[in-house]
Amino acid sequence: MATIRPLTAAVMAPATFRRQFGPAELQRLTDLAILSDPICTDSIAAMSATQLAETEVLLTSWGCPPITDSQLDAAPRLRSIIHAAGSVRGLVPASVHTRGIAVASAAEMNAVPVAEYTLAAIILAGKRALPLAAHGRLAPGTWETSFDDDALSNYGRTIGIVGLSKIGRRVLDLLRILDHGPILVADPFADPAEVRRLGGELLPLPEVLARAEILSLHAPLLPATRNMIGAAELALLPDGATIINTARGALMDHDALLAECSAGRLDAILDVTDPEPLPAQHPLLDLPNVTVTPHLAGSLGTETRRLAQFALDGLEALIAGRPLPGAVTDETAAVSA
Repeated sequence: MATIRPLTAAVMAPATFRRQFGPAELQRLTDLAILSDPICTDSIAAMSATQLAETEVLLTSWGCPPITDSQLDAAPRLRSIIHAAGSVRGLVPASVHTRGIAVASAAEMNAVPVAEYTLAAIILAGKRALPLAAHGRLAPGTWETSFDDDALSNYGRTIGIVGLSKIGRRVLDLLRILDHGPILVADPFADPAEVRRLGGELLPLPEVLARAEILSLHAPLLPATRNMIGAAELALLPDGATIINTARGALMDHDALLAECSAGRLDAILDVTDPEPLPAQHPLLDLPNVTVTPHLAGSLGTETRRLAQFALDGLEALIAGRPLPGAVTDETAAVSA
């Protein structure tokens, strides 16, 4: 029999809690759970031994330090960790699953604004809107290009997607609004039939790179994917291609990207960099064909309420004995972004 109104504590930065849990979310949380006192703390280490020993559900989000095995040892009644944010990699220890603690993440909801940002970036890339706007600021009163240029178009564009993640899937769905050309997908774990159903074609990464006029990265950062887009890979992209990165900065060799963009061969739209933020005076920041935004594609402002609502849906499912939405297993954790 599922426990009614489990004792629940929020572990996250207090500012994150205030942003995510507005009046409607707080009321729903109060209706669903017995709230720990205080309801929000910035670390499990700040919880009293009694408080931790009695807690049944942890709601975590940005600002929660990594949870340790010793902390789980001190929480024998803990049934679930529900993360009102994206990836739980680095947040929970591997033992969490063998302990029978259910883990869930709102990564599916955090994917929504990232996919929206990516769609906008793809559309702007097709028109070269950002480099042309930068040129207009640097040389007012002049145009960098002729409006007769066939390249300034989103019609029939070949788009490459690296990583059929939650975000990658959403991007494929949003791209249906465009009269695009082929959508090419590179992902060693993807099923070709699923990619076809989503409107794409699964190909090895070199083939995707050789054909993609716009390339968008959505792979997780793993030892095998660090610097996966280096000098050799960038060299495969057609002249004039745009590379978009909303995933992890370390997926790409920034020195190699700088060389290609400095030569004017490629454009780039980067919401993530390595390091992050880039140091002042970094040469990528001075290039008119490189746009760097401050890691804003993910959930911000009122978008974060979507994450809280998703986490509360998970809490409700837990109480009712239903499967957790956004459940994270050993297998999914290993390949998630």
